Amino acid sequence: MVTRKWPQVVEEALAARYDVTFNHSDKPMSAKALGVALTNADAVCPTVSDSMSAQVLGIDRIKSRILGNFGVGFSHIDLEAARRRELVVTNTPDVLTDCTADLAIMLMLMVARRAGEGERQVRGGHWTGWSPTHLLGTKFSGKVLGLIGFGRIARAVAERAYFGFGMKILFTDPRPPPEEIVTRLDATSLNTVQNLVAQADIVSIHCPGGDTTHHIVDSDTIARMKRTAILINTARGDVVDQAGLVDALQVGGIAGAGLDVYEDEPAVPSALKSMENVVLLPHLGSASLETRVAMGMRVLDNLDEFFADRDPPDRVI
Repeated sequence: MVTRKWPQVVEEALAARYDVTFNHSDKPMSAKALGVALTNADAVCPTVSDSMSAQVLGIDRIKSRILGNFGVGFSHIDLEAARRRELVVTNTPDVLTDCTADLAIMLMLMVARRAGEGERQVRGGHWTGWSPTHLLGTKFSGKVLGLIGFGRIARAVAERAYFGFGMKILFTDPRPPPEEIVTRLDATSLNTVQNLVAQADIVSIHCPGGDTTHHIVDSDTIARMKRTAILINTARGDVVDQAGLVDALQVGGIAGAGLDVYEDEPAVPSALKSMENVVLLPHLGSASLETRVAMGMRVLDNLDEFFADRDPPDRVI
């Protein structure tokens, strides 16, 4: 069972090897529909829009043996519940790193240079011509970039920022990265998120979602940021206290934000939509044809290995 519409070439490859039920409407499946899928299909292939909760995974007579997740993040899957049902869970690392890193840099540039505001002015017919003080943003090159999490995507962002824009790289991560990467980027490790945000001009979040990182950027953390700082989130919506972010933006606690993810997707608070200093994207991190095809093929590879009684290469549990 494929829970959402995937790129055509991937669906064709799946159909050539398996008896597949596709969701041609591309509408998110209800909890009830996901439960039915688990009782009918040997494999269910969910996405971030599918809440594979303990309730969904706790239904009787599950037939499924594997959840082939379409995406690198899996906070929408209750892993403990999956373990209890002896389900294998796989994801799709590596293939979406570059596109997500590109998008994070794009958001930083858009907020720093007020590109969202400018684009809206032109489209709305409100631009009256060039002037020396029109839409003055902040210089991007040479700023201090703080990365919360220092995994594949964060390192790709750091590469672009350091070598492309001469930025100073700070990071915090409970798992020490390879020393050669830290040395190559002249990066500085900080022991807490609070220390990092206090020093950074731009804070970019790249940690996984889930209970351990829920609201890791809370109101207190945001209050420690510079008033001139920018917050970027391309990770998961629940890692940021969204209400606290709105409050800080409304009183000028920070200069702006660039968001690709939200706490209650697809709902976005009207307060955020009304702010000119916020750039809002509809979860486009991996949204290139090349990347989405590669993600689907990675799921297919994991399924092939599993049903050949071999360990899938991207096994989470």
